[in-house]
Amino acid sequence: MKMKIKMLLPLLLLFSVSLFAQGDKDKKEKREQIKALKVSFLTTELKLTADESEKFWPVYNAYEEKQYKIRHDKMRQIIKKIDEVGTDKMSDKDALSYLNQFEDADEELFNLRKKLVADLKPIIGSARILKLKKAEDDFNKKLLHKYKENKKG
Repeated sequence: MKMKIKMLLPLLLLFSVSLFAQGDKDKKEKREQIKALKVSFLTTELKLTADESEKFWPVYNAYEEKQYKIRHDKMRQIIKKIDEVGTDKMSDKDALSYLNQFEDADEELFNLRKKLVADLKPIIGSARILKLKKAEDDFNKKLLHKYKENKKG
């Protein structure tokens, strides 16, 4: 699972950077559109009942918000500092410090995901948590594919 997170992270960072290149209003609208599509996609894929949805979405939305903050508040700041200094001019001590900060953020994301799983087990069970992971991956693949299509056209 850690390997998939590490592989997905650069893709999500790349996608988020492209969103930040747009205006704030446009970015916020796109984020809301994506969120609405994701809610619909996950609800359908997981076949959530009304009762399950009522319990699932507050937990999942809190997870998503915390994940977003880690990726965008912490990781983006690290990347910004690295860009300012430049890796060619960076000392090994500074590089190690930035690497440790990335590892700490990755660990936070991992622990956040573990908490999500623990919180969702009583709501949707283990099998559908696995289905959630697959659905999230499928959604991200479709989103990336759509982004590539739009960029070409």
